[in-house]
Amino acid sequence: MIVATGVRADHLSTARRLADNPADWPVAPRFDPVQRWYHRLLAGFGVEAWLLTWLPGQETDLHDHGGSAGAFVVVSGALTERTVTGADGSAALTGRVLTAGAARQFGEHHVHQIVNAGPEPAVSVHVYGPELTSMTRYQLQHGRLLVAAVDRAGAQW
Repeated sequence: MIVATGVRADHLSTARRLADNPADWPVAPRFDPVQRWYHRLLAGFGVEAWLLTWLPGQETDLHDHGGSAGAFVVVSGALTERTVTGADGSAALTGRVLTAGAARQFGEHHVHQIVNAGPEPAVSVHVYGPELTSMTRYQLQHGRLLVAAVDRAGAQW
């Protein structure tokens, strides 16, 4: 694991720097047919980064990052990010495909789902600040966003 030094950096710049330098990663990406594989790449000074791999069909639940802002970069393959949109109390999911090299920055109240909907494996780098302490998982039912669970660092991941 790389330890962050200095002042808090821009999350998108950090994600791009890590994604552009796989030779600096302490481990090579692995693919698990049962679940998404992940490895913490960076920690310290209020920021953390994770390396994730995605086989076709693997996805996250609809979730937030417990008040942390962040960014992610697709290193290889393609990922679809689904975000919650809507007005007048009616929520829906809107998706966009992000291919290798594409990046996404988000604020501390961002709710999304990421899925590998394509035919090829994908690799991505995710950066959060402050470091994750919780993530709330949601369900979208009848146009309403409902809390399904709250996961805690050190317990669920």
